[in-house]
Amino acid sequence: MKILVVTEKPFAAEAVRKIKQVIDNAGFEFLLLEKYAGKPQLLDAVKEVNAIIIRSDIIDADVLDAAKNLKIVVRAGAGYDNVDLEAATARKVAVMNTPGQNANAVAELALAMMVYAARNFFDGSSGSELMGKKLGVHAYGNVGRNVARIAKGFGMEICAYDAFYPAGDIEKDGVKALTSAEELYKTCQYVSLHIPATAETKNSVNCALLGKMPENAVLINTARREVIDEAGLVKIMEERPDFKYLTDIMPTNDAELKEKFPKRYFSTPKKMGAQTSEANNNAGIAAANQIVDFFKTGNTKFQVNG
Repeated sequence: MKILVVTEKPFAAEAVRKIKQVIDNAGFEFLLLEKYAGKPQLLDAVKEVNAIIIRSDIIDADVLDAAKNLKIVVRAGAGYDNVDLEAATARKVAVMNTPGQNANAVAELALAMMVYAARNFFDGSSGSELMGKKLGVHAYGNVGRNVARIAKGFGMEICAYDAFYPAGDIEKDGVKALTSAEELYKTCQYVSLHIPATAETKNSVNCALLGKMPENAVLINTARREVIDEAGLVKIMEERPDFKYLTDIMPTNDAELKEKFPKRYFSTPKKMGAQTSEANNNAGIAAANQIVDFFKTGNTKFQVNG
């Protein structure tokens, strides 16, 4: 079996070494393509492979057609909207993610952004503390649960809303389960976003929803850019000089937000929630182990397509 690690944005060297070790120990062939020049190079690299490990790389119908022997693609991370699931299913290619492996890294960044906002972007002025403030976790998955865990250490009051996660299980964690997104935003000064980008969620965080937030509202987005109604965000920030937005996914209107709200808006230059050595290792090794398990035992536990 030929296993290709293809990453335009490479894994850390240590992660690559450990991924290779897992594949070598299984008796499979390890192949590596990093910082490739463009799609033609990618198409050429996948021709003979049986499995692919990716990060944010695009696996579309063209790539799947070029990879005639491909059986499985694993996205090292939680999100998988960079893979054409319909095309993969049509070609009988399994697609998996590695949920939870980057969760702590993303959660730590979310809390760091809250501190950054509370202290006025470290501009030297008097800020505020997180202790006693209400934090709303929008989607209580792996990252959301880690955000709640860390926020407890700051003494925050934590609420959560998740349409698919049982309220009783949320309450068991010492987190108040709310019944709607509207209630969450109305209740919490801080909201940390962790919803995926789906047909239902795209542009769902809009002006009407954000307008419900209390005074000195802070929205943290370490999820997906597409869930934000960017025009609505601008409108609410124009109407409310107390509103702050910090994101790990640069908006399409980044320049406008920087110009209009320099002291209330921040975006990382590139998505960096999972950019830690620990997360690199965890996600990459998990991807390699899942591929080995898939070929040796048929395990499809983390498959996300039909």
